[in-house]
Amino acid sequence: MMQNTIHVNQTTGQTSRWFIFSSQNEINRAAVNKILEAAKKAIEESGSFIIVLAGGSTPKSIYEMLSSEKSDWSNWHVYHNDDRCLPIDHPERNSLMARQAWLSHVAIPESQIHDIPAELGNIMGAKTYSDVLQGVRTFDLVLLGLGEDGHTASLFPDQAIDNSNLAVPVFDAPKPPAERVTMSLNRLNDTHAALFLVTGAGKQNAVNDWINNKCIPASLISPRNGVDVYCFGVTIQN
Repeated sequence: MMQNTIHVNQTTGQTSRWFIFSSQNEINRAAVNKILEAAKKAIEESGSFIIVLAGGSTPKSIYEMLSSEKSDWSNWHVYHNDDRCLPIDHPERNSLMARQAWLSHVAIPESQIHDIPAELGNIMGAKTYSDVLQGVRTFDLVLLGLGEDGHTASLFPDQAIDNSNLAVPVFDAPKPPAERVTMSLNRLNDTHAALFLVTGAGKQNAVNDWINNKCIPASLISPRNGVDVYCFGVTIQN
């Protein structure tokens, strides 16, 4: 069973729709279904599906489930919302996780999987990825996570928001590694749909801040159609 709460953040103006799930499997299944439905709709209407992936541990099981699903993979185009400035084969690279869990197991053309070249360093990696993103139409779906401090992608609290390009360097991330590359806030907001995946009691304080209208990075993601927030292991008190 899931509960739907609609919240408008009085500080940032973001509209968010909150869905509470009773098990990890339930939230995973719902997320997979939403992704596949968004893909089918976008391919029917536009001929392609452009998705931006979240990194970290939360979406891994969802990616693993997607690896055994059927879709018109040939028309998928995959990007990442952020990555860590580490070697390509480092186990903490978001791109490696997504490939091992999902992308290497389906027939998405390699030319349509766009990893962030964070191994080049944050400045050059951001510049190169900005060039990759140049001219890409509005995303169909952006997947996002929520950090215990309220960060999303690699947009962290108390750091200046850099919208100087489509992808931007991060220098002083409060969790290692300090150097990262993230899509800019403006580029993340240029999407038809955004889905946050929030699991675990450790996210409760960040959720409370979000619902209580504090300006955390997650509350700045405000595309025209608002955002959906799928939750398990936290409570919502509006």
